[in-house]
Amino acid sequence: MNRAHAQPPDQDRAPPFWGSRYSIGLLVLGAVAAYFLLSEHRAHIFGALPFLLLLACPLMHLFMHGGHGGLGGGHGDHGERKQGAGSPESRPTTNTGERP
Repeated sequence: MNRAHAQPPDQDRAPPFWGSRYSIGLLVLGAVAAYFLLSEHRAHIFGALPFLLLLACPLMHLFMHGGHGGLGGGHGDHGERKQGAGSPESRPTTNTGERP
């Protein structure tokens, strides 16, 4: 093995972008651009806001219902209730002849 040309692991990779001074400049430039866009186009944004809220409903339905089990047609046990500690089926019953 030739160890004369080996470099430590920290020296062979470049520093991350988000830790550099260029990232701070990019964030400042983006903040200035966002300020001017929002201040100049506020009426357009507020005019489109009701439509964006209506568009959010089907998009949330599509992307947030991923846990229903995939492409199967049935929904499984949606109608079945699990018996917990507080459900009436799990409480001990005493038959005294009285109606509740």
